[in-house]
Amino acid sequence: MDAAGDTARREARAGFGLFLRGARSGLGDIFMPPLCPACQGAVGAHDLLCLGCWAELRFIERPFCPVLGVPFAAEIGETIVSAEALADPPPFARARSAVLFDETARRLVHKMKYHDQPGAAGIVAALTLRAARELADAAEIVVPVPLHRWRLWQRRFNQSAEIAARLASEMGLRHLPAVLARTRHTRQQVGLSGREREANMRGAFRVPERWRPVIAGRHVLLVDDVYTSGATIKSAARALLRGGASAVDVVTFARAGIEPLG
Repeated sequence: MDAAGDTARREARAGFGLFLRGARSGLGDIFMPPLCPACQGAVGAHDLLCLGCWAELRFIERPFCPVLGVPFAAEIGETIVSAEALADPPPFARARSAVLFDETARRLVHKMKYHDQPGAAGIVAALTLRAARELADAAEIVVPVPLHRWRLWQRRFNQSAEIAARLASEMGLRHLPAVLARTRHTRQQVGLSGREREANMRGAFRVPERWRPVIAGRHVLLVDDVYTSGATIKSAARALLRGGASAVDVVTFARAGIEPLG
């Protein structure tokens, strides 16, 4: 068998393989055409938002509070913190979110959380990464806010863990989803007042003993999908600090309770 003939056969097999993969992809698009995960409108490829939904997202840009990440109406200095951070200093060092929790962001989170749509999860994670880049310099490990085992069994999907895994992969950090455990099945936070949310989440998390040496002295990046009142995030951050973490930063896809500026 001559070398030229062998090379030609290898190239032919490789070309046929590419043809088959392209055919499968084309057939997949015929039977499952790419749709925007937020509005179900047609898009050019899978895992993309349509132009309309993209335009509706409200990204959180500077200037914002260096602690809570809430946007300011005007530049007032990088060291000036918000009144909220002064009145109630959080247990975490910094919090950042990618977008405001408007209707488009709500639809994306809902599709990811309750419908297990990988396209929505990929977009949410990619946008969250945009906000997390600023925190990457200090972070050593990535930990998601956990679900209670019964809620995880009902949903079969922890959206925060999915985001955290993708962030850790992109940032070259360790993803340790078992570091933080939910100690009890809390009530749904929807409809609760701020004080009720805090009471509901008080003592809801802990770091299991076997994980304490792993996070001792480490700077943790805590990941969740939406920052609402902060009750969940603050409870989780306190548990990580009690478990031995040196500091905690927080990143979420969306931030609720903030009106668009301008």
